[in-house]
Parts: sequence; C-alpha cells; structure tokens
Amino acid sequence: MALKIASRFRRLLQRPGSIDLGPYERLTQLVGEAEESVLSLTDEELTEAVAELRTTGGLHEDEQIEFLALAREAGNRAIGERAFDGQVVGALAMLQGRVVEMATGEGKTLAGAIAAAGYAVGGRKVHVLAVNDYLAKRDAEWMGPVYELLGVTVSHVGQASTPEERREAYQAEVCYVPVSEIGFDVLRDRLVTDVADRVTVEADVALVDEADSVLIDEARVPMVLAGATRNEALDDDVVQLVRTLRAGVDYEVDGDGRTVALTDRGTDKVEQALGESAAAAAAEVGEAAEVDEVDPEEDADAGVETDADASTDAVADDAVADDADAEDEVAEEAELPRFNLYDDENLDRLTQINVALHAEVLLRKDVDYLVRDGKVSLINNNRGRIAKLQRWPDGLQAAVEAKEAVPVSDSGEVLDSITVQALIKQYKSLCGMTGTAVVVGESLQEFYDVEVAVVPPNKPNVRKDDQDRLYLTVDQKNTALVKHIGEVHETGRPILIGTHSVEESEQLSDKLEAAEIEHVVLNAKNDAEEAAIIAEAGVPGTVTVSTQMAGRGTDIRLGGKDETHDKDKALELGGLYVVGTGLHASRRLDDQLRGRAGRQGDPGGSLFFASLADELVTRYSVSSGLRPHPDDTGRLTDRKSVGMLEHAQRVADGANAELHRTTWQYNRLTGQQRAILLETREKVLTEDLAADELAERAKERYDELVDEVGEDVVKAAARRIALRHLDRRWTDHLAYLADLREGIHLRSLAGGIVHLKPIDEFNKSAIASFDTLIEDSWKDAAETFADAEITSDGLNEETSGIPRPTATWTYLVNDNPFGTEADRILGRLRNAIKPESVSEPEEILAEQFDEDDLPEELRDADDEDDDADKGSKK
Repeated sequence: MALKIASRFRRLLQRPGSIDLGPYERLTQLVGEAEESVLSLTDEELTEAVAELRTTGGLHEDEQIEFLALAREAGNRAIGERAFDGQVVGALAMLQGRVVEMATGEGKTLAGAIAAAGYAVGGRKVHVLAVNDYLAKRDAEWMGPVYELLGVTVSHVGQASTPEERREAYQAEVCYVPVSEIGFDVLRDRLVTDVADRVTVEADVALVDEADSVLIDEARVPMVLAGATRNEALDDDVVQLVRTLRAGVDYEVDGDGRTVALTDRGTDKVEQALGESAAAAAAEVGEAAEVDEVDPEEDADAGVETDADASTDAVADDAVADDADAEDEVAEEAELPRFNLYDDENLDRLTQINVALHAEVLLRKDVDYLVRDGKVSLINNNRGRIAKLQRWPDGLQAAVEAKEAVPVSDSGEVLDSITVQALIKQYKSLCGMTGTAVVVGESLQEFYDVEVAVVPPNKPNVRKDDQDRLYLTVDQKNTALVKHIGEVHETGRPILIGTHSVEESEQLSDKLEAAEIEHVVLNAKNDAEEAAIIAEAGVPGTVTVSTQMAGRGTDIRLGGKDETHDKDKALELGGLYVVGTGLHASRRLDDQLRGRAGRQGDPGGSLFFASLADELVTRYSVSSGLRPHPDDTGRLTDRKSVGMLEHAQRVADGANAELHRTTWQYNRLTGQQRAILLETREKVLTEDLAADELAERAKERYDELVDEVGEDVVKAAARRIALRHLDRRWTDHLAYLADLREGIHLRSLAGGIVHLKPIDEFNKSAIASFDTLIEDSWKDAAETFADAEITSDGLNEETSGIPRPTATWTYLVNDNPFGTEADRILGRLRNAIKPESVSEPEEILAEQFDEDDLPEELRDADDEDDDADKGSKK
C-alpha cells in the first residue's frame, strides 16, 4: 500500500519514475489465470502454441497475456525459474517501451529475456545491449534454453567473434551484444565497398541491460574507426620541460580539476627553453653545413704548406679571432630571437605542450589509468574496471605513454565515429532495465523520450542504510573507517568495501593489513578474477575491498556462490555489509553500491564515510561561511557540514548532466550530416548512381572504357571510385570538426559587445563545410575516373591514387578530456552558488574558531575566493 501511495504521489508531482503500474498489474493477474491452461502442455505443444501467436505487427494485449503465461512456464521448465509477478510486470513494461527499475537480485535477466522473446514473437529483431562480453555471453547461454522452448533463435557477439560469426549472430531473432561491439560493427559496415561484406542488420529493438550506465554514463563516449597508421610520439624535450613546471607558478588548474593552463610566467619559461633548443638545433645544422662545405681537395693539400703560406694563415687567423671576440661582445648584449609559442608555425609545439601538461598534472596513475604489460590502459570511472579498447584522443594518449615511458601505440585518422547515444537513437524501439533508473529519469526523458517504471521487489527490502558519517579530514575519515571495519569484522559479518580508484583500494588494503584484518582486493589490476572473488563476498568472515562498481552484474549470494558456506550464519549476522569510502559524484552510484546488499529480501546494511577534504566536496562545493565543530575523532554532525556534502553531490550531478547535454548538442548536427552522406553512399553501393554520375561528367572516357572492358567492369570501378572519395571527404570533414570544436569556445571572446554562442558558431562553420562535400566528392571522383587504371580485371586502386587504408582498428575515446565551455563556466560560478544550509551560518565568535580547523584543501579554496573578491573590487 505504501508503495502505491508513493507512486501516486510521484505522478502527482510529475516526477520521473511515476509511471502507473496499475494496468500492468491487472494484466499480470490475467497472466496468472491463463497459466493454469498451459501447465498440461508438453514441451512440443508449448513451442507450437507460441508459434501460433507469431505475427509481424506486434502482440496485442490478449496475445501478450497468453504469451507471458507460456513464457513463465518455459522459464520454470527450462531453467527452474518461474517468473515472479514483479518480473512479469517488468516484462510488460519493457514491451511497452519503458526502462524498468528492479532491485538487485530481483531477476532482471529473466524479465529481459521474456520481453525480448515477446518482441521476437511479434515479428521484431532484438539486440540485448550488454556492458561487456562476459555478461552478453553469460546471459545468452543462461537464457538459451528458455528461448529454445519458446521457439525463438538467440545468439551472442563478443570481441573475439569473426566477421562470419557476427553476420550469423545478427541474423538471430535475439542477439546479446556489448554496446561497443554493435557500434564498431555499424562503423565498419558504413565503409564496405560490397553489400556482401556487411554483418549487421537494420536496427529495430534495443533492450538495454544496465540502462542507466549505457544510456547516461557512456552516452557521450565516441566509438571510433581509424585507419592510415601514423606515430604521434611526443618529443622527449617537451616531456622533460613540462616536468620542470611548478604548480601555482608556471601553471594553474581550474576549480573543477578539468583543465590546466600555463600562466604568463610559465609561458615565458617554456618559450625561453624552446627558444634555446631551437637556437642549439640551428647551430648544429650550421656546423654540419660548414663541415659539408670543406673541399676534399683542400683537405688533401692541407698537409703540404710553405713558410709563406703559414705566415699568411697566421695573420688571417689573428684577424678572425679579433672579429669573433667583437661578435661575442655584441651577442652578449643582444637577446636570442624570441620564440613565440602562439605563432601559427608553432601550433604543433603548443599542442604538444598542452597535452603533455594535461597528462602530467591531471591524469593520475592507478586512478585514471594503469600501466600493465607495457601499455597504458584506461580505467572506466563508472565501473572501476579496465576500459578495454578505450583511449584518449590521439595526442593525449601519446602524452600519457611518453609520461610513463612505454611504447607509443598506433594512432591514425578517424574514418568515422559514433556516440553511444547516436547509436541507440537509430533503433525504432527502445526499452531497458537497471537497478537505478529513477535518479536519471529526467535525462532518459530528455535524451531518449522513454519513461521509467519502478517495479516493487518480490520481497520487501529490509536492508538497513545507516546515515553517512562525515569527518573533517581524510586521515580522520580513514582512521574511523579502518576501526569500524575491524569492529564489524570481529563479528564475522561479510563486508564489501567500495573505493573510488585502484590507488585508493590499494592504500586501504595497506591500512587493513597493518590492522591485521584479513581481506581480498578486487580492482582493475585483477579484474579477470572478478566473478570468482565477488561470488564469495557473501561468505561470513570475508572482507572484500573493491573499486566502486566491481561485481555489478554478478549476484552476491549470502553463503557464497552455492549458498553452502554458512549461509544461516551470514543471515544471523545481518547479511552483507556494504561500506563506502566516500560519496560518488552521483547519488545513483552510491545507490548501486548499496544495492549489492539486501537481495531478494535478505538482510543487509550499508554505511558511507566521507570528509570535507574529499574531492567531491573540494571540487563541487564551497567552504565560505562554514564553521565546523568536530568531536574528538574529527566527526561532524552539524546540519551545515552535512548540507555541504549533499550540495556538492547535487552540483556534480548537474555538471555531468550539462556535459551530456552539451556533447549531444555538438554531435546532433554531425549525425544529421552523416545521415545525408550515408543516404548518398547507400545509393552508390546498391544502385548505379556512380556510373550514371560519371557517365554524365566524363562521357567520352566512360564510353571508351565500356568498349574496352565492358559495362559491368566500368560500373564496379565507378562505384569504388565514388565510395572512396565520399569516404575521404567525410574523413576530412570529421578532422575539421574536431579541430573546430577544440577551439570554438574562443569565438565567444571575439564577439565584442555581441556574445557569440559557441554551439551556434560551431553549427555555422560545420554547415558551411558540409554544404559542398558531396558535390566535391563527385568532382574528385570524375578527376580520378579520367586517369584511373581500369582493365578487364577491374580498378587498380593503388596506381589510381585512391588506396584504401591498409589496416583499420576500433577504439573508444574518453571524450572532452579538456572540458567544455560549460565546465569552464561551472568552474567560475562554483563558489557563487551556495546552499541555504551553508550560506547562512550560525554566528560564531572569532575566538571560538581557528582557521586551521578546516582541512588544507578548504583553506586553499577560501584563499582563492578572497583573492578573487579583492580583484573584483579593484
């Protein structure tokens, strides 16, 4: 009853997650009544009954009821799992295009499989989009017997799948595939020169597992297809130079820690160093040239010399020496020619300095990346795992590799790219499931036009979530954290500790080891053991230290994987106890970590520790007016300190939402232009458009070739020439847009009184660049066609000057590493936004408060604010 009242109240306020489950619950009752009629069916009869429901227009309400009754029975027979009413409600909601929120352990996998089969029986092709290979393969195989009994074909795709395996897999009615793999396959299919080389099918229904992670956290991550290998190693002198720069003197980091920039003093230091290097290099070239100019014959005669010659040479040497002394005196007075870092000819050097500085200052080993097996591997901040196939934009990737002294990986020009959001938007229907959707309900509506349906748990959630414990400093927090873990561990209760990074997990491990608390560490360095480690996290006496999202998608059962290791004792002790070492930038991530405990009505508990010196607070909140009163352990309980913590999390959530919104604005026009290009490319690939165009533009050449080699050969050659030039022009356009976007925010400074919006300026330039792209491609194709080597064997692409990339590869880009204009604005306004709980402090006498009581990070923030205020008053 309480859940229904809460649901109606949310609907009254028009809050996300307020969709009325009443219609689905009524249908679920009818499914239960219809279930009696299918219990007597044999397996063959059940499969045949599903086949009779097959249609091409989707299942109507009566058909859905019958199908769900059959599917519930199929699950019971095939894998021993009869869907609860909540799972049936979830399946119904997904069949209606909703994103379903179901708590951990409530059976999302089976609910998703039933919904996917329902779409398939209705004549649709379904891609179940997973977050990684492991889950795609596991769920396809786990649910395989259910699909088989329902007469629905199922398959899965992984990184190791061959083109033939992918082509066959996508033909199945339901295909489980990591979102990155389908994205890469779509990109590769866009560049095929023969229809038979395609592997994917038309996008129809996307059923997204871990929907909040895929649709929100990774939505702005571009998937890239690259070619034409080149090496982008940084000059060693740049790397060494950047390491000599000093924080606060030669460079400054913005308040959000997203960008770093040289100060005037730092610019002078860099220019002086580069100027000296340039002068030294020029001197070496000059000396080499002088050596090269020596006549070999003179060298041969040099050993034979008369007295007169010697006397003459001595006088000449004295004169040269006098001239050299005079020149040295002038040189001492004159300065070296100034090296201007911002001259057009030094643009490459400026870029190298910027990316090297960013890599050195802002990217942290064991936090943002790992060095493993001689390679730099990015860490997915949302999951705490290695981000396979992911890399930063090429220059920054090379800078980090130079910083860590590992071989520079291959790089290349971008042939095409697509964001996760743009990929998802191609599907005709979208639905999904996750444990935390309500918090991002507004974003799901804004970006995907889908609503959230919150399905109540089959058994009430009895997990006890304690109030966060807030401390003044990080050291005080860690001391209390280790002490509390030790106290809980003595009882034998299983503990799962969520940390924010590999570095933090290892530091905490050292502290636990010093406290003689036996534990196991799970982070990106041993992610291959994840499933095995996390499966045993529910065994009494076990302490598991993990990065924040380790184990998501894997069920943590009390008593271990088989529930045979003292499950009763684990229940008696209160179930799994989740401890967070700090709040995340999004409350949703905190909820995901809490959700590891209390599955299926099991007992459980959670507690988060935080400090005012945590990065969340120092980056996203403000210390002005705060006068904390910690107890002897450093713990804070006053309303204003707690309010600062809550405020920081709200600001961080807003900043990430704005970053998503801004990224989508920049990518939207590119997507529209890509659609126009692909429409033309499709006609070239599947019709005779290329032959018709080139026959019109180069009629004599076309007729001549038809007579020589036949029309079919000429059409094939024309097609390949046209496709190559369309692809080439699009590649150049993407490179232009990348450069344009990197500096577009500067245009807002060039408008004088009239403020120019960066996105408007970007769109104007992007439209102007694309306007003639297709026509220019045809002109290029006509020029190539006029001179191309076309024989009875077809087009020789190499000699005709249009070779395709010798190799291509795919990767994901950690987009916007330097931040966006929105980030810069947020940084400037951060300290101007004050929560009510902080902006109106209680009056405290000066002698009652010592500034040193604040953590150093917050004292620095206050000093910066004071300096800014003084500057504005001058």
